[in-house]
Amino acid sequence: MSKLHSLALFFLILFGHIVYSQKKTLQAKSITENITIDGKINEKDWETASVASNFIMFEPDNGKPISNDKKTEVKVLYDNNAIYISALLYDNDPSKIQREITNRDVFGVSDHFSVYINGFNDGQQDFRFFVSAAGVQMDCLATEDYEDFTWDAIWDSEVTITELGWVVEMKIPYAALRFSKADKQTWGLNFMREIKRDVQKYTWNRIDTKIGAVIPQAGILQGIESIQTPTRLFLIPYSSAYYQQSDIGSDTTLKAGLDIKYGINDSFTLDAILVPDFGQTKFDNAILNLLPFEQQFAENRPFFTEGTDLFSKGGLFYSRRIGGAPTNEPVTELNEEITDYPSTVDLLNAVKISGRTEKGLGIGFLNAVTEKTNATILNNDTGEIRKEVIEPLTNYNMFVLDQRFNQNSSVTFVNANTTRNGGFRDANASAILFDLNTKANTYNLYGDFKYSAINAIEDYDGFKTEIGFEKTSGKYRYGFSGKYLSENYDVNDLGINFYSNYHNAYGHASYRIVNPTKIFNTFRINEYVNFEIDNTSGKLQTGAFGTEIKATTLNNDTLEFVAELSPFKTFDFYEPREYGKYVFLPEKMIAILNFTSNDNNPFTLIIQPAFTKYNESGRNNYGFYLGPKYRFNDKLSLAYAMEYTNMRNDRGWVDFDDTGVIFAERNREILQNDLTGKYSLNNKMTINLTARYYWSYSNNHEFFTLQKSGYLTPNTTYSQNKNRNFNSWNFDLSYSWWFAPGSEISILYRSYGLERTRLVEKDLSKNLKNIFNSDLTNVLSVSIRYFIDYNSIKNKF
Repeated sequence: MSKLHSLALFFLILFGHIVYSQKKTLQAKSITENITIDGKINEKDWETASVASNFIMFEPDNGKPISNDKKTEVKVLYDNNAIYISALLYDNDPSKIQREITNRDVFGVSDHFSVYINGFNDGQQDFRFFVSAAGVQMDCLATEDYEDFTWDAIWDSEVTITELGWVVEMKIPYAALRFSKADKQTWGLNFMREIKRDVQKYTWNRIDTKIGAVIPQAGILQGIESIQTPTRLFLIPYSSAYYQQSDIGSDTTLKAGLDIKYGINDSFTLDAILVPDFGQTKFDNAILNLLPFEQQFAENRPFFTEGTDLFSKGGLFYSRRIGGAPTNEPVTELNEEITDYPSTVDLLNAVKISGRTEKGLGIGFLNAVTEKTNATILNNDTGEIRKEVIEPLTNYNMFVLDQRFNQNSSVTFVNANTTRNGGFRDANASAILFDLNTKANTYNLYGDFKYSAINAIEDYDGFKTEIGFEKTSGKYRYGFSGKYLSENYDVNDLGINFYSNYHNAYGHASYRIVNPTKIFNTFRINEYVNFEIDNTSGKLQTGAFGTEIKATTLNNDTLEFVAELSPFKTFDFYEPREYGKYVFLPEKMIAILNFTSNDNNPFTLIIQPAFTKYNESGRNNYGFYLGPKYRFNDKLSLAYAMEYTNMRNDRGWVDFDDTGVIFAERNREILQNDLTGKYSLNNKMTINLTARYYWSYSNNHEFFTLQKSGYLTPNTTYSQNKNRNFNSWNFDLSYSWWFAPGSEISILYRSYGLERTRLVEKDLSKNLKNIFNSDLTNVLSVSIRYFIDYNSIKNKF
């Protein structure tokens, strides 16, 4: 190679490095004329605005420039109310643009355009706004840890399909964003385009997948100056009506309430909920729970899901504690019985304040109050009825300070406090967290210290601490961590934690490809080792080696394999349900396979078999998940999922008696069937179906007594019937119409039933007959929520 060629090659490489490593900058243009959001971008101001172009592939072939026939051009305008975004997304075959109509915040099989905005340009949190080619909106708050799609903002968008591709027009009010008070704004900004049929994503400013952090790799938006933002005050009144029919009769209920959102300043927002109504939230998936721990439920109440990313830091906040099950059992005499025990506690009101200052300090405060709740007790001799408090008036508080710095690091303080009126249990938990990353986002050091204090009949306190280090960039990555939990560490009054009194060591190493090969679009393999040791006895409670492999084929089918080997004898310190006791667990091996077909196809399929083999004669678990889905067209789709598990010669706690702790060897089967359907009349109006049938049984065939050593010896005298048969049915059919921004009319028909017996019935058809012949509860409800922007009505009054 000649010196001239070598020199040219050097400058080409250098130029390429500069192009791909420097942050792109886009100038926003100030406007005074009105912009109509109609997807046509025909106003004159669009013609002279700066253009963001030259998109670069994010995945699968990271770093590859977008082809000319898919070129993308984006412009930004602004005024005192909002920023306006237009995007021309060229396509050489517009007829192939995917555009399935879905519910809000559901991506579906569609092309998408999105804008990522970081008003403080601190590399820490994005406000992300997505529009599908069908015109469906999605939005979320995003950190490096997760995307919170439960957050919903009020913004406008329209889409048109043209002979050259498709066009997006967006209006994002400043009320939906957070930024500094500076006269001249500098925001972090990125745009992303997804071409669904090719399973490709492109960004305006390149995101290098060799680097673990995405948000700091955004471009820059400049030009927004001297804006006078309007008052952020939103009122959302609602009214709902319920008609319920069950075996005890029928009932009609009317409810009304108000949600308030107020912008205290440009950084902080107050959310308040007065007279809450959660009657139309998704049902809980009840199961036959034979574990020593409570069942953990997903949060479906909007107030506790929207914008709660600050409160989730440290793991001290499990929002289902608020308005959950009562925490006390009434004391009864032999001649008394409980005739009414409410399953939940009513929420009276809740308020939260959250936001982040210009210097990167995030502040979150949440307060909720629940109602005093009584159980009803009947004296069978005298007929006298009395009430006993099972949950007093209770106040829940969360307080968070989260200081971000260097665009990718943070130090956090969290406090969770539960105060119950009277002489009931109170609790307080605090945490200090740190998450430190190198400037290039190649290495991460993280850790925490948490302290809990319980004020009850006997006061006690405890602590938990952890430290970890990871390499977070490149094809080869690794990490290791250690943690210690003291015996009395307890955060379960407002948080949720199942395990304590152990110390742990964990390590992992992984390899991934960052560009497609001749076989795979993506490929990743991770090896890990995990050991947990009980603090008191020094016995091993977990000792495992694992392998995880995940790959995407050139046809965009996904393959996954997980194998875990536990070659050591371990002990379970929770299953005996008695302090200081533990039970032996044999060595085991777990294997899980997963195949997920390309969701671009009308028919898609998920298949996942799983197997667990114990080093104990005849003891094993096997199961599988089957999930076919068919998309009839862009409006109609149906999905079915069946999950089956069979546990042979499983062992677990069943009772206490004079001989001690009683265990049983049992056979178990679990079957869950889910049917979901969606019909979209348009991108504002949908009909949704969700149905679930769950059946499980536990059939005991041999009993044991737990010894001090942790081993079991046969018990031939125990004869109690501790078998379980559990049936659960849920059916929701709903209609939703977003008739105005932030305003919704919804109609829901709900049917549900639950059957628990000691008689095991292994015939599925008879179980189905039993649940449908039982007295199902049927509910018909109508709810109207209307969004009112103070700025739109202030001049009228």
